[in-house]
Amino acid sequence: MADENTPQRSTAPLFTRQPPPTPRLRTLETLDDVVDEIADREPVYIRYSHGPATDAEAGPSLDYEAAFTLPGLSVASLTPEPWWTRSPKPWIARRIRKYAELDAPDRYAWLLAGEVVGRGPDHEPLVRRVDVIARLAPQVLSEAAEVYEEMFEAGRDSRADASDG
Repeated sequence: MADENTPQRSTAPLFTRQPPPTPRLRTLETLDDVVDEIADREPVYIRYSHGPATDAEAGPSLDYEAAFTLPGLSVASLTPEPWWTRSPKPWIARRIRKYAELDAPDRYAWLLAGEVVGRGPDHEPLVRRVDVIARLAPQVLSEAAEVYEEMFEAGRDSRADASDG
């Protein structure tokens, strides 16, 4: 019998079905398309990678610092939290923008649903039973950045005002 500190390995498949190759993935062209997609299902995650077909072949994510295979794919949630009472669009734009640093010429952002099987070393959800939703067109990242800059005090944190609690 394993103790509570022993990691449990999921036997669930990484993907619910073989993902399509990148050229055949549905593409969301606007931030409003992303908002509409998220409104239809919960929770929805974003991942920046070489694409779902490559991820299916490569297997789960890695903790590169620890040289350890994680139990699922590392993702970030796009679904607004229940306490967020404003429009979902700024929340979603902010989340896309916060993880845009993971974008690279040979990688892209794509949306998925899945079963959370743990948390990664940066507290990010790790998912299996991945259901591929769509990829994001490059202009969605640009639009998300514009909305983020317009709706938030981008970059402001608790260090900016010592009186914040």
